[in-house]
Amino acid sequence: MFTLDSLPHPIVQAPMAGGPSTPALAAAVCEAGGLGMLAAGYRAPAAVAEEIATLRSLTRGPFGVNLLAPPGPAPAAGALTRYAERLGAEAQRQGAEVGVPRHDDDGWDEKLAIAADARVPVVSFTFGCPPADAVAALHDAGAAVWATVTTPAEAVQAAAGGVDALVAQGVEAGGHRGSFDDGRPGDLGLLALLQLVCAAVELPVVATGGLATGRSIAAVLAAGARAAQLGTVFMRTPEAATSPAQRAALREDGPTALTRAFSGRTARGIVNRFMAEHAGDAPAAYPDVHHLTAPLRAAARARGDAGAINLWAGQAYPLATEEPAGDLVRRLAAEAREALREAAARMAP
Repeated sequence: MFTLDSLPHPIVQAPMAGGPSTPALAAAVCEAGGLGMLAAGYRAPAAVAEEIATLRSLTRGPFGVNLLAPPGPAPAAGALTRYAERLGAEAQRQGAEVGVPRHDDDGWDEKLAIAADARVPVVSFTFGCPPADAVAALHDAGAAVWATVTTPAEAVQAAAGGVDALVAQGVEAGGHRGSFDDGRPGDLGLLALLQLVCAAVELPVVATGGLATGRSIAAVLAAGARAAQLGTVFMRTPEAATSPAQRAALREDGPTALTRAFSGRTARGIVNRFMAEHAGDAPAAYPDVHHLTAPLRAAARARGDAGAINLWAGQAYPLATEEPAGDLVRRLAAEAREALREAAARMAP
């Protein structure tokens, strides 16, 4: 079974569902000594299987696949109807139709089976604690099982569920909060969360949220993490499938905020027109709202309209650079080692 100590560099590429994740990006990270991840979220099961096969053709290193846990109970239809009506003007602006809400599980059973059958080295979960039967099946297939947590209580629950490692996600992180219950999403900053999780459980912890430099990696390693997971910093690499509109936004320095406007689940992105206009309208209804807004976002993305797409990004996104992913991993690892040496020297008597 894969362990974090086997990595040449303690750097994990965040999966980034919904666009940027590609086999080429994951392979470049793996070949540079980090752990590349594929995002199964929002992909058809057949596409997930194909991407796993493609990644295996590009690298012999270990890699991971991230799955989205099934959502909770379906929301009230009235709230979705009202939000769909409010989106009418945006649909006209984009020349598209508002989508049809669906309360689906993103192909949960099929994707679990694909990950097990493919004997993926690491399978991580977001939006909830994997059930015991899923953990057992993946363990039988030789996989290490990780769970994303945003509070110490979630960490304790995941540890009791038999996972092998935790991904502690601070509120600085870009994209969706990985909270088990989006009605009460964790709001702890990464360093506070990391300390609390390490005190609560004895599992290896991967720290994520707002990390963009070697010094930030060194900081979380010194605070008890076994590895650092970075996402936004990889979005400007040539291997990522980041849209041109989002790449342009990542070159700016506008503020980020948390919103449910695009998906019905709390997520951090760069503030834009759509977020500002609908932040107070969207119900807590994932993935129903995601399906409502998907055609509008697709049309806006095709038009290069950054004002109407989800510009997921962590708080440190202005530090992202345009460089090949492998070079980025090697540079960050070298910077982290140097930062730890400097810190140790300052502590010397």
